[in-house]
Amino acid sequence: MTRKQRRLILIGSSLGVLAFAVALILSSLRESIVFFNSPTDIADHKAAPGKRVRLGGMVKMGSLERGDNLQIRFEVTDGNRDIPVSYRGIVPDLFREGQGVIAEGHIEPGGTFQAETVLAKHDENYMPREIVETLKKQGHWQETAAPDSGRVKQSAK
Repeated sequence: MTRKQRRLILIGSSLGVLAFAVALILSSLRESIVFFNSPTDIADHKAAPGKRVRLGGMVKMGSLERGDNLQIRFEVTDGNRDIPVSYRGIVPDLFREGQGVIAEGHIEPGGTFQAETVLAKHDENYMPREIVETLKKQGHWQETAAPDSGRVKQSAK
């Protein structure tokens, strides 16, 4: 075997190993990526029970129930569909009815979303972009005037 042939075999096998490693990394990342889904998306696509998903929408008014041992039940709505959510743990201070929420977890066989993580908006002006877009598409979004956060008012002397 000539020197040139050995070099080509070495380069070819190195590229093959590199391609295999990249394919392996991409396949593992694809399984761990969690996308945002509205209640309508989950109901329409019939998310498989046990599959990890992110559910986003508004906490439905009148649906919040607190139980023993930090157990919380509520419904997430996008205006069209509601999905019951069960969560055990401490929710953020700003979590309440009528506010935006994102829950990470999976769908139980009975249709209840079992949340492992619950995230609430962090101030009165924030709502995740995906929720805003979904609510706008469905005609349930109402624009509100946000206070001017970038300007400092100066007092007259």
